Amino acid sequence: MNKVKRAKEIIDLEIEGLRKVRDSLNAGFSEAIDLIVAATKSGGKVIVTGVGKNLHVGEKISATLASTGTTSVILNPTQAMHGDLGIVSAGDVVLALSYSGESEELLALIPLIRRFNVKVVAMTGVLESTLASLSDVIIPVTVDREACPFNMAPTTSTTATLAVGDALAMVLIEARGFRVEDYAKLHPGGAIGRALLLKVSDIMRKGDRVASVPSGSKVKDAILAMTRARTGSAGIIDNNGRLAGIFTDGDLRRRLPDHPGLMDAPVDECMTRNPITVAENCLAVDVLRIFEKHNIDDLPVVDADGRLAGAVDIQDLPKLKIM
Repeated sequence: MNKVKRAKEIIDLEIEGLRKVRDSLNAGFSEAIDLIVAATKSGGKVIVTGVGKNLHVGEKISATLASTGTTSVILNPTQAMHGDLGIVSAGDVVLALSYSGESEELLALIPLIRRFNVKVVAMTGVLESTLASLSDVIIPVTVDREACPFNMAPTTSTTATLAVGDALAMVLIEARGFRVEDYAKLHPGGAIGRALLLKVSDIMRKGDRVASVPSGSKVKDAILAMTRARTGSAGIIDNNGRLAGIFTDGDLRRRLPDHPGLMDAPVDECMTRNPITVAENCLAVDVLRIFEKHNIDDLPVVDADGRLAGAVDIQDLPKLKIM
């Protein structure tokens, strides 16, 4: 057996399943979005539940919803029978996952949950199932077959359920007006959160750690300034106090082999004019995008008048746990 070939065939089966589920999405998906938006606006939450593999899939869906601003919790049907029903409140939306729609534990749970005046959204592959009949809204996740060679182990169906859960969460981001700043507030401990919460003024080098020389200086003056500041670039300041250009150690390395007298050359002839800059009040994530897009290592920070206020060195970002 060609193991890699077989693995590709299995992945192809799951891709086919995803395509079928994508094409079968209907008004039920939109209704589910509307129910969840209305519930969360009123202080409600999304309760995700399922049995077996779908409980694990539900945990991931619930976590994605919560991390993108839609309050969500997971409910184990077995534990619900022993007190966990206490997490259910009137106005909540229950997202019930069952491919067959006939999971006994789930079917026993739904009538109990309904006593709390909640809406039930079923994600199932069998639209005529008991779960479907007990639900307010149905989102179909029907696939032709599992990727399992016996067509038994939940594989394609759970992949499809997870993908539709991701789609729910991502559409809810737009439907609820969830912003990147809101995302940052929910992820303060990671690099993403720090990059979204911190401003350039929080991470830039200032004072003696920023190298600069007046326009008309020699290259060696810029190098001495860079050495004192322990940085890889120097800002060149014009007669009005504004940033006219930037000279970097990369400029030095590129020019030095062919210009033996470079040290005494005017730095204005070697600098990059009108360099890429960033404002102090921009977010650190903007700095990351600039570094990625332009493949640079040093970024001058300027104020509203174009004066050099600081600099961001890409080498500082890992220490600040931003990348």
